[in-house]
Amino acid sequence: MTAPLSEDLRARDLVELRGVQKWYGDLHVLQDIDLSVAQGEVVVVIGPSGSGKSTLCRTINRLEPVDEGTILIDGAPLPQEGKALARHRADVGMVFQSFNLFAHKTILDNVTLGPIKVRKMAKADAEKRAHELLDRVGVGHQAAKYPAQLSGGQQQRVAIARSLAMDPKVMLFDEPTSALDPEMIKEVLDVMVDLAERGMTMIVVTHEMGFARTAANRVVFMADGRIVESADPESFFTNPQSDRARDFLGKILKH
Repeated sequence: MTAPLSEDLRARDLVELRGVQKWYGDLHVLQDIDLSVAQGEVVVVIGPSGSGKSTLCRTINRLEPVDEGTILIDGAPLPQEGKALARHRADVGMVFQSFNLFAHKTILDNVTLGPIKVRKMAKADAEKRAHELLDRVGVGHQAAKYPAQLSGGQQQRVAIARSLAMDPKVMLFDEPTSALDPEMIKEVLDVMVDLAERGMTMIVVTHEMGFARTAANRVVFMADGRIVESADPESFFTNPQSDRARDFLGKILKH
């Protein structure tokens, strides 16, 4: 079980959402969201489909603008557009359900593109770092191949390496295993657990309750666009405080 963060670490919030509201037309998808994530903390966001989990994740990277409220990354508000937004996105790594790799580029080129273009890293340095990261996620021997030549699990691990190559302050994962075959899920979750153990700040939207139990410092339960509960994994899974959470866990943990 991941230990709670110490008070001195928790004193520094890396991600803060204050009074965040988001509508899609008449649909109020994020309602009064207040959430702080400390440096080095792993927060797993769970809840039923349509609860706003993925939208929450995407607002932190400004893939979705918010209608009201404030989002701060390392104390600075989210930029609206332009170069400042590009720099922000370099600091906030994002791994999606779909791998979003460039099909016409090799695995190595996929991982080095951002550091060279955005971070202005020398090509040789970017390639050295990319090889280290690809080795770390277990696909170093695939560097010369193209995405279509890799399994889904391997492609997702490349996507994680690509985000890490930007040296982000925080990593967002939006249901990173939901498009994978069951035998590929563990290999991706193992990489994520390793990241958590190395102290990466992570916000993870997932249906993988085993990961939430073992790797999270905190579980955030959402329903109907709101944060209903926020607790350490042991407390949440053994003694949920709301009817919505009890109902949700009752359905998923029986299967």
